[in-house]
Formats: sequence, C-alpha cells, structure tokens
Amino acid sequence: MSEEIIQPQKRGLSAGSIVLLVSLVVAVVVIGLALVKQNQTQPTDGAAPDFSLTTFDGEEVRLSDFQGQVVVLNFWASWCGPCRQEAPELVATWEAYRDKGVVFIGVAYLEDSEASALAFIEEFGAYYINGFDYGTRIGRLYNVQGVPETFIIDQNGEIQYFYMQPLTYQTLARVLDDLLAKGETAS
Repeated sequence: MSEEIIQPQKRGLSAGSIVLLVSLVVAVVVIGLALVKQNQTQPTDGAAPDFSLTTFDGEEVRLSDFQGQVVVLNFWASWCGPCRQEAPELVATWEAYRDKGVVFIGVAYLEDSEASALAFIEEFGAYYINGFDYGTRIGRLYNVQGVPETFIIDQNGEIQYFYMQPLTYQTLARVLDDLLAKGETAS
C-alpha cells in the first residue's frame, strides 16, 4: 500500500488573478462614470451657469456682464458640418438683432486650433463675441454633448430655450421677438 502525500493547497490569488480583478474593477468604474455622464442633461431652465470667456480679440467677458439683455450662447466647431450650415443663419440673426438688446456669444468647442476657428469666423462673418473653450471648461458647465448646441438666455439670466440642432433665422427670430416682448412688459 502506497502512501499518498497530500499537500496543503495555497490560499490566495496569483498575480494574474489580481491583475484581472483590478482590471475588472476599473472597467466597472469607467462604465459607471460614463453612464452617470450620459444621464446628465444640459441645463434647459433656471439660472444660466456664469462663465468667463477670453475672446479671440483678447478681451475677457463674463456671461453675467450681459444681464438685462437676451443672450444667444452657441457652441460650435469649424469641422462641424451642421455648424457650417447654421453659421449664416446665426450671422443674419445677429445682424438683425444686435441693436435690439440681443448679444451673441460663440464658444469654439473641441476646436482643432485657434487658426481654424478664426478662419471659420472670417468665412461666415461671425464677428460677434467668440472665444476658444480651453479645456472644455464652459462646455462642461453646460454639459455640452456635441455641436451645435445653443442656449437662449433671457434678460434675467435664465435659460429659456435649448437647441441641439442647427437653428434657422425664422426660429431664432420668433424666440428672440418673444423674449424681447416679455422683457418690455416686465419693465
């Protein structure tokens, strides 16, 4: 009769098992954060988040500087096809409303370079306030998901309208006329 020697089994995880477990935990955390971000929405009412923007001319402006005026806040990029479609509509609306208490602010979001942003502005004549969103700081405040996105802010600094598609002159004119009329009756 031969004796069998039984060795005690090692308890614990091998290095490979630890790496696999850590990778699995990291993947779950990343997916969880992505789902949380996906479920966040843009602010569509209430006070518009204030921010400062350094324009391409080197001037620093704050959204709150324009309290008492209607603000069209547009996130765009030169490489964005729908932004290129929308640009002439925004410029025409800006030209028609800039002397009526309406301010346009363009935020170059996820732009390739300052040179490409400036070329876009020149191409379309978008000479209203425009600046680069360095580090997507402003885009994060507004939870921008893509471009173009436009927020229409009333004279009291409250978001009244939000659009995730290219706007037309007709749509903007209707909204701006409505907000300007409400502002006159509130005075």
